[in-house]
Amino acid sequence: MINVSENISRILEEIPSGVKLIPISKTKPDEMILSAWGDGFKVFGENKVQDLSRKYEKLPKDIEWHMVGHMQTNKVKYLASFVHLIHGVDSFKLMKIMNKEALKAGRIMNGLLQIHIAEEETKFGFSEDEVRSILDSTEFWNLKNIRISGLMGMATNTSDVRQVKAEFGKLKRLQEDLNSSYFSSDNSFREVSMGMSGDYKIAIEEGSTMIRIGSLIFGSRN
Repeated sequence: MINVSENISRILEEIPSGVKLIPISKTKPDEMILSAWGDGFKVFGENKVQDLSRKYEKLPKDIEWHMVGHMQTNKVKYLASFVHLIHGVDSFKLMKIMNKEALKAGRIMNGLLQIHIAEEETKFGFSEDEVRSILDSTEFWNLKNIRISGLMGMATNTSDVRQVKAEFGKLKRLQEDLNSSYFSSDNSFREVSMGMSGDYKIAIEEGSTMIRIGSLIFGSRN
């Protein structure tokens, strides 16, 4: 029997205090989340809007929910009233829809710009030039109901540690550069969400502030 609380505790003990752990509960039964919640763990992530919406309705309302999967624009409305952070903001269209739905919900939605750092073309994300073009636009700064809190990225699925390290390092340097160039007047653009079950230790070495861990906590996906 998988002990989710023990697995979360073990990872929390080994990571620096400045790194936030997001346990990814995708495909897992509510009982596993409730068990960990009962032990005081109140942050979880999902990768599908339908699953996240259902779990939000059914589970305790003090859970901080993160959306870590690809976010379709037509589904933002289902999360707008409660989601804590959307990790994969990968288009300007998505930002505008988030702003529109957050305005309706009377709140500010938080998001991370997803940067394409991996070799695989199947992964989503902006290029560095695309991000700079958006941040240079007046239209972006007029979106008052979203807060872009940093960057997110996924490294190439490879056993080459040097490559993974280089990709994570590139993402961290970009976050620091964009922070000083565009967000120096406040402290909002500080997050770098990178690192999953197989590479989170490398990500932390390269400056990750958020790691997204699924199988090491909940076991292999169903």
